[in-house]
Amino acid sequence: MKKETLEAAKNAYITESECIREMAGYFDEEAYGKAVELLINAPRIGATGCGHSGILCQHFAHLMCCIEQPAKFISPAEAVHGGTGFLQPGDVCLFASRGGKTAELLPIMEICKKKGVKIITVTENTGSPLAKGADVVLKQHVNRETDRYNCQGTTSTTSLCVIFHVLQTMMIEETGFKNERLALIHPGGAVGERLNK
Repeated sequence: MKKETLEAAKNAYITESECIREMAGYFDEEAYGKAVELLINAPRIGATGCGHSGILCQHFAHLMCCIEQPAKFISPAEAVHGGTGFLQPGDVCLFASRGGKTAELLPIMEICKKKGVKIITVTENTGSPLAKGADVVLKQHVNRETDRYNCQGTTSTTSLCVIFHVLQTMMIEETGFKNERLALIHPGGAVGERLNK
């Protein structure tokens, strides 16, 4: 294996770990507090994004379900073909877009506004359309992607994932969610075995 390849591998660890450390400096207590309040009080939670952001939104929806907050990933392709029927007034939809201008998400935001659905946007671009149209904006921070061209969705997906983990962590504290509840809904796998001993 080339020396450059091994060096790139080691640098990937450094790049991503530095990003996570730097993210703490962008933590906005007020914004996260508002987001957590909206999520806790929402009858249903939608999450939408494209590409890597969309894949991470699926993870976010599952994180919510694991603390008994009903949530669903809404595919941008299906959203404008009836998929937004899942969302009702008083619900929350989380939008993830690093640039905040993803064209496929803009019509979904308009639908949410007309339906009375609250909007949380996670983006690096706080001046973007998806940020300006949101009720709450959570600032994403990315130092650089791990590949040599700074193009692949690597560090940016780690950054987004950490934000979702922070939200779930805060919600567990605010709601007093107990592991006994997780044991009931998560009997499968090693986690279920440990919880149900």
